[in-house]
Amino acid sequence: MSRILEGLYSKNGLAAKEIASKMMLIREGERIPRVSDFAEEFSIGNGTVQGALKVLDNIHAIKLEARGHMGTYLLKKDLHLLKEIAGVGSFIGAMPLPYSTKYEGLATGLIEASEAMMNRIDLAYMRGSKQRLDALKTRRYDFIIMSQLAAEEEMDINRNLEIAVNFGPQTYVTTHQIFFANKQNDRILDGMRVGVDYTSIDQSKITLLECEGLEVDLVPVNYMQLFDMLMSGDIDAAVWNADENRTKGEMGVGTFRSSQAKSISVKATSSIILVEKARQDVKNYLERLDVNEIVETQKKVVRKEKLPHY
Repeated sequence: MSRILEGLYSKNGLAAKEIASKMMLIREGERIPRVSDFAEEFSIGNGTVQGALKVLDNIHAIKLEARGHMGTYLLKKDLHLLKEIAGVGSFIGAMPLPYSTKYEGLATGLIEASEAMMNRIDLAYMRGSKQRLDALKTRRYDFIIMSQLAAEEEMDINRNLEIAVNFGPQTYVTTHQIFFANKQNDRILDGMRVGVDYTSIDQSKITLLECEGLEVDLVPVNYMQLFDMLMSGDIDAAVWNADENRTKGEMGVGTFRSSQAKSISVKATSSIILVEKARQDVKNYLERLDVNEIVETQKKVVRKEKLPHY
């Protein structure tokens, strides 16, 4: 491989980098541009184009077939190798830990939709919307995935952020409910210990609205520990993602009594991609993703019709 890399710094190799970026956009079975077309586009000689194509062929990045007056056709290409040669990197995003089939499905859909595009998406997984926001603002990631509710809350404060993609209702969670340690309960009452995860904008905001006007003890918790704390009786109630209902009838379940909590919980079901306004390159790329295809892949993973991979 080292000799291959060395070869890419030759005259023909440098031209191969330019032509590799073009080849990524050509489908297998399609005719490629003429040598003279490549020469004109990249301001190089015909011989250099031919040498560059030979370089790409020798390292098995492409396989071509000449068909006389019909031109030359691309029979096969190694997309990942072409990207490496062209120096095209990945956009990196952060999303919630894939503890639910919805998150697994969304990650699978994003990875699959990006595979045939110029830049591939790579995903990191991070608990807590506030942590993901900090990672975006410090540019550790190019974009983040969170709920529409959390995104709009942050955009009210930070005008440098915007929503690039909205996947629609029930792509983040199906709904939120209130779970109770005592299965006889169906509403939050005075004196209860209520779990709240302040790192989750959705969970904390919905919880605080539902508890407004009540004399309750707000107990800071890790969202992933809510179920265990309810089971052990360390807290009496908590707002929780209904997709992860592991209660098996052992807990009480209630809906929101607060009209404000009900209203904003709808926005908490929609997955969005948040970016910095200044990153137009990232936004332009994300807007080309097939949202319907991604959501359909997510549904297949949720229905167990497709194995997740991410």
